[in-house]
Amino acid sequence: MMAGATISNTAEPSMHKIEAMTVVGVGQMGAGIAQVAAGKGLKVAMMDVNRTVAERAKVQIEKGLRARVAKGKVSAEECDKILANIDVTDDDARLAASDIVIEAVTENASVKCDIFRRLGAVAERAILATNTSAIPITKLAATITHPERVIGMHFMNPAPVMRLVELVRGLQTSAETLQAASDLARRLDKEIIVANDMPGFIVNRMLIPFLNEACFALQEGLGSPQDIDAGAKLGLNHPMGPLELADLIGLDTVLYMAEVLHREFGDDKYRPPTILRNHVSAGWLGRKTGRGFYRYDQK
Repeated sequence: MMAGATISNTAEPSMHKIEAMTVVGVGQMGAGIAQVAAGKGLKVAMMDVNRTVAERAKVQIEKGLRARVAKGKVSAEECDKILANIDVTDDDARLAASDIVIEAVTENASVKCDIFRRLGAVAERAILATNTSAIPITKLAATITHPERVIGMHFMNPAPVMRLVELVRGLQTSAETLQAASDLARRLDKEIIVANDMPGFIVNRMLIPFLNEACFALQEGLGSPQDIDAGAKLGLNHPMGPLELADLIGLDTVLYMAEVLHREFGDDKYRPPTILRNHVSAGWLGRKTGRGFYRYDQK
């Protein structure tokens, strides 16, 4: 299948029916994916390095939902229903009983490969999906006995709001796995695009040069962060400026993706700017640390 191809809306439903999901790694992205799935009636288990981390993630989900209830955007009944569909676990039996496991841990190839080895041994009947934005699906799939079960499901950030899911097919991914992931994404009320397994896939291959150029413009004193972002929003009709977006994604993640693309393609349009490297070295990673190209207070 060529990159960018889509699954027909009239395609036959997959025989792999998905009702039980486990999300492994429940930071911002993993928790968002769990919330979306629970909101569509799936039973979702959340796992992380320890149970406390996963419990903290559920508290944050509830806090966000209760705020939406207070604003009249979600009913109290719907909020309670979503929370009832989310469970926190550290029991591998939940992995074994899952129809799909979505991995959403940090963007580190070694860490992800270790997790997939474990998932391949424990979740023997599940589709194994990764929310990676840059790591090759083929490489992750090669760590397990049945690599045809592995697929990329790249949700956009924030997952409860953004409509796109980028499905990435590794060399080993079966047609049935692709169709099942497609069916699930549509059940979650997402639009899909399908990419072949190449660095950056579709979205980040286009995004990183854009974010890089905004960083270079700031580094060279071309404009302030506010002016650079306003130029993108008002001049290019983007809903968010590139520096704001980089802060939202996490500057460490942006740097990692830029390094991967630069290494894989050898093209200088992907080279990370010094200002980006310096911000990451300083620990100014964006919204999650309270400071990136902008400062963020509790409000």
